[in-house]
Amino acid sequence: MLTLHRPLAGVRLVADHPGEERTDAGHAVVVDGRRLAAVGPYEELYAAYGDRARVREWDGLLTPGRYEPDAAALLGAAYWPDPREAESLGTEPLTGADLEALDMTAARWGAGARRGVQRLLARGTTVLAGPFPRPEVRNAVERSGIRWYEHPPAEARPRALVPSGVADFAVFAGQRGDGPCLVTALDGRLVYRGRV
Repeated sequence: MLTLHRPLAGVRLVADHPGEERTDAGHAVVVDGRRLAAVGPYEELYAAYGDRARVREWDGLLTPGRYEPDAAALLGAAYWPDPREAESLGTEPLTGADLEALDMTAARWGAGARRGVQRLLARGTTVLAGPFPRPEVRNAVERSGIRWYEHPPAEARPRALVPSGVADFAVFAGQRGDGPCLVTALDGRLVYRGRV
């Protein structure tokens, strides 16, 4: 199924490439399954695909999404509490002495990592830096569908939204995309949708 995503603030085609991070106002993207079918001015894309595509309008800026260079520590060396534990543990990830005080079973590591991945998706993250040696954490990352590097590059690699490329992107609120994440998509599938 085709989906035409129309972000009202435009499209930023490239991320993590200084000098290339311009915003194309009035642009949109067409997603066909797991891939981007087209990127360009909304009116042109609507004329070409509008009769057979679902149109989604977002009040924000569409980008390739965030790269999280600290994912190995955020998921493999921190515990993301269950909401039912909020009264005793809080809602933020636990590290250091707070983490050592917990009875961290394999099941608890896996559940915490799944919640951590969900929180990263809610921030518009589409790529993680590993490695994830703990099997429960690796399993949570792999099952989420998010892309990750076993051996991350020293610097973030540029990510671009191009026709035939994977449909991994995020939409951030605001004209400059400096607000909260509204949507995160992996392989063209919405995996997070904010309540803004």
